Amino acid sequence: MTDATRTRPDGPGTPGHTVRTYWDTRHRERDDLASGGHIGLDRPGNEIFYAVRLGQLLTLIGDVSSPAAPLFVLDAGCGKGHFARALARCGHHVDAFDTSEEAIGRARAEGGGPRYAFAALDEWRSPWLYDVVLSVDVLFHVLEDAEWAAGLRNLASLVRITGRLIVTDENTDEPVPRGDYILHRPLAAYRRELEPLGLSHSLFRPYGFRENRVGFHVFTRTS
Repeated sequence: MTDATRTRPDGPGTPGHTVRTYWDTRHRERDDLASGGHIGLDRPGNEIFYAVRLGQLLTLIGDVSSPAAPLFVLDAGCGKGHFARALARCGHHVDAFDTSEEAIGRARAEGGGPRYAFAALDEWRSPWLYDVVLSVDVLFHVLEDAEWAAGLRNLASLVRITGRLIVTDENTDEPVPRGDYILHRPLAAYRRELEPLGLSHSLFRPYGFRENRVGFHVFTRTS
């Protein structure tokens, strides 16, 4: 569930190994939950992990109170579509994309309502704006700062006035690298990119799952 594509010279595999290759391989070789969940958990653990995150998401987004007025939601970095399908079942209109062709192929085969596409975070374009733009456990896998900032700004551009951008990361004061494919960035870095674009930080809601320090950062477009 990431759009990072550049070569990671100190990553696993051959010198030409890319982060995109890593995710295609992970989505191909691991099951529907572990591929986009926590590789350190067994399947029951990942089932709980997904349920906890989805429960938190629904408290932030809600379900549709009127079928005549559904929310338009974008799931950026959707992986195999677990959250996209869940939100579609709640009555939302969901677009979803990922940079992993393997993941999008699996998501399309599963169906369930969302419209799926293949794209990177900074490539997605839409003829309409969204009530909610969502990116779960994606941005901290984008290692290059310029690529991260370009993707984040593009997602922000897709949020309508009074709409929300919901991204996940730790609530840290400084960058925190973890392994080859994770870089947690401080809230100040998100605010530095998003506030000039008219989005203000509304709240941070931690997952509250075991030792995991990640949570939902909610930004609301005010102008």
